[in-house]
Amino acid sequence: MQIVLIDDEAFALRLLERQLANLGFAEVHSHTRAQDALDMLGDNASKVGIVFCDLQMPEMDGVELVRHLARIEYAGRLILISGENRQILKTVTELARAHRLDVAGALQKPFTQEQIRDALGKRPSEKITAEADATRGYGADELAHAIERGQMIDYYQPKVDIGSGAVVGVEALVRWQHPEDGIVAPARFIEVAEQHDLIDDLTRIMLTCALRRARAWREVGLGLSVAVNVSMDSLCRLDFPDWLVAIAGHEGVPLSTLVLEVTEGKLMKNPLAALDVLTRLRLKHVGLSIDDFGTGYSSLAQLRDVPFTELKIDRSFVHGAAHDSSLQTIVEASLDIARQLEMKTVAEGVEDRADWDFLRDRACDAAQGYFVAKPLPADEIFAWVGNWETRYRDIGRMPT
Repeated sequence: MQIVLIDDEAFALRLLERQLANLGFAEVHSHTRAQDALDMLGDNASKVGIVFCDLQMPEMDGVELVRHLARIEYAGRLILISGENRQILKTVTELARAHRLDVAGALQKPFTQEQIRDALGKRPSEKITAEADATRGYGADELAHAIERGQMIDYYQPKVDIGSGAVVGVEALVRWQHPEDGIVAPARFIEVAEQHDLIDDLTRIMLTCALRRARAWREVGLGLSVAVNVSMDSLCRLDFPDWLVAIAGHEGVPLSTLVLEVTEGKLMKNPLAALDVLTRLRLKHVGLSIDDFGTGYSSLAQLRDVPFTELKIDRSFVHGAAHDSSLQTIVEASLDIARQLEMKTVAEGVEDRADWDFLRDRACDAAQGYFVAKPLPADEIFAWVGNWETRYRDIGRMPT
């Protein structure tokens, strides 16, 4: 694997070359001018696995370089380096990810060889991987046909109690079993469903599947709560609570088993209808979770007005919070708000041991993420629960 280094300071380049050599990387190309690196990448981008890029450079700074890397569709990994403060590094990281670049790390100078090794060892994020796999788009007619033919299938990602390790529930996640392309991630078709009035159909399919799975798990002794993302199309239909009562009754599952996850940025587009429906759902003992908390525009107003039972902290704040004071502040404030409002807390995007330790020390209720489990087909959940309990018991209080 070839590595490209870009930094206008010759000493910094020599130091980084030596650190990479100590880690076993021999084919390293160093450039003091960003344009020279771009010229090289233009002909050899597919051969370059990693680019290290300084932010503060003359002629072309790191922000400009990020823009050009996106333009040439650089598909390798990017590690940002800078002597500037962490907030600037964080901002450029988010900018690069918005350009769909795979940012493996952001290192503040001076950094150690161990920090480089840690950055190189991180796997690509789920979000970047999903976007990179989006090789083609899908039209509304094709999606409608898939819904009609029953090609939408349900996966489930477990949630565990951080204090005890007990498996407390799952989140239902839709996948498309495409006859030619295989399993298609929701990021590739949800927007089409929302734009072409198909999202309510998807929501109802997932709710029916989730309630059916909940009944099956209860029959084998697994009393798991099941969370389902609910569309605003459904929440604005005044007959939605009655439909849900009928489906739950048909499946023989109490509505208290169900948690509906509502994305906060969309909640108040039709406030009267949404409040009507959500309040009726709570009267029927359905749990309500405010999803992606902190990423929308009316979070506090929604917490004031809607009878939520759970606050779900977005992955963009959770992963890496153990090493980022800004993220720590946001997560801790979210947890404090939830406690004051007597709401349960769920942290999503728990990717590693550091995330777990951070949340455990701050008494977050539940965790969800790849550190616990990836999304699984429904028929694998029962076996996974047994494996998780063994894993947790064998190593004591903490999984590894």
